[in-house]
Amino acid sequence: MTGDVTNLRQFRKRQARTAREKQAEQNRLTFGRTKAEKSVTKALNEKTAKTLDHGRLDRAGDDGAPDRNKP
Repeated sequence: MTGDVTNLRQFRKRQARTAREKQAEQNRLTFGRTKAEKSVTKALNEKTAKTLDHGRLDRAGDDGAPDRNKP
């Protein structure tokens, strides 16, 4: 009954390496944008917010809650 001999030190190193690679890939997706890409995204978000605010109706109160006393 012979089995494959596994070096636990190498196994742990290989497992840690794959975990680091997965984390690096996630970081590249999350933080890997250039300054120009970030500024374009920011400008688009501001433009969208501005156009959304232009279409907003004024409410009776300043708190934004509807006036419940009116029928």
